[in-house]
Formats: sequence, structure tokens, C-alpha cells
Amino acid sequence: MTQSVSKKTAYLGLCLALALICSYVEVLVPLPIGIPGVKLGLANIVMVVVLYRSGWRDAACVSFARVLLAGFLFGSMYSILYSLAGALLSLAVMCLLKQYGKLHIISVSAAGGVFHNVGQFLIAAVVVENYRILYYLPVLFLVGMVTGILIGIGATEIIKRLPRNL
Repeated sequence: MTQSVSKKTAYLGLCLALALICSYVEVLVPLPIGIPGVKLGLANIVMVVVLYRSGWRDAACVSFARVLLAGFLFGSMYSILYSLAGALLSLAVMCLLKQYGKLHIISVSAAGGVFHNVGQFLIAAVVVENYRILYYLPVLFLVGMVTGILIGIGATEIIKRLPRNL
């Protein structure tokens, strides 16, 4: 294995570890805002950084591994299903918007936050077989937008401070 492959593997392993730590912190410290199911999505900071620094393939690998590991360690099969749907849709939208090239990281992250909630809600509507829960979606649109903006700000600041040779 060449040094660059080893370096990239170590970098992505570190990113996965950071994302898992962020997921665990969110399990331990829920947000006291009174809206069920709302989380800040701290692990998404890592996903946005990986997307912008390493590309969509690496971001997809880290995201998929994080969802599976976090689900097995801190959640359940349902949490894996919900998180996977949200993560895949969010990442797909962020990749498309990033390729467009004219949007700031914060805008891309905000869209990712919104579509993460959309993906989870589509799965929830199928699982509970009640589409009335979609009435709750506008609340989560707003929450996804706000948390996505916060995640985007954090990711922007981290990217500014990371060395270029990673």
C-alpha cells in the first residue's frame, strides 16, 4: 500500500471515529426544545467536511459506516433504517448542489439538513402506515434548515483550519 493510500485510509478512519463520537454525544445530550425527534446532527459536520475535502465517494463510505455502527452501538434496526434513509437522501442532494458549484457550503448543508428530515419522514410514513404524520414535516423543514445552517457554519470553519495536504 502506498503512503497516499495509507494516509487517506487513516484520514477517513479518523473522520469515521469523529462522526461516531458526535453521534454518541447526541445520544447522551438530547436537545431540550420539546420537539420530538429533533437532533442537531453533529456527525453531519464531519460528513460535510469529508464531502468537500475528499469527495462524494469517501463521504458516502464514511456516512454509511457511521450510520451502521452508530445504529448497532447506540440505536436499533429502526434507527439504522431511518438514519440511512436520511443520510442517503441528504448526501445525494448535497452532492448535486455541490456540483452546481455556485452555492456556499452553508447553503448546501442547509439543504442537506432539510432533505435528511424528508428521507426519515418518508420511511416513517411507510413504517407506521399513516401519512398524516407528514403534517409534521413543515416543522422539521424549519428545524432542518436551522441545524443545517449551523452545521454548515461549523464545517466551513473546520475546512478553513485543516491543512491542505490531507
